[in-house]
Amino acid sequence: MRTDSTAGVEGKTTTTVAMDFGRISLRSDLVLYLFGTPGQQRFWFMWDELAIGALGAVVLADTRRLADSFPAIDYFERRQIPFIVALNVFDGSRRYETEDVRLALDLDPDLPIIMCDARSKDSAKEVLITLVEHVLVTASEEPLSGIA
Repeated sequence: MRTDSTAGVEGKTTTTVAMDFGRISLRSDLVLYLFGTPGQQRFWFMWDELAIGALGAVVLADTRRLADSFPAIDYFERRQIPFIVALNVFDGSRRYETEDVRLALDLDPDLPIIMCDARSKDSAKEVLITLVEHVLVTASEEPLSGIA
């Protein structure tokens, strides 16, 4: 049996153990598919399959273990998949300014960072809206291929 490190989150009692999936119909012809994977290295084999055709991603960061976010950030940067960072805040956890987190994670100045509570439907909705807006802005900035 394999046990994940609880360093920094000793009081944590639940976790995602495999993969989450969701589907949101924005319009009759526009559907947002959501895939959630754990960040532990043993689950990385899923990331390549899920990233095929992905328009964007959310890196859900826990400020108690911020360094655990580096592999996901590196993954999306290397594949040039637009992403945002959502700082998952919990009752009683220390709060950091987003610019301090940006510096700690070495993120570009235009990359959105948003505070959230992943347990809250309204908060999760704001994260997804921020992601979609970022994807649209990123897509509009890309040069058209084949035009010199």
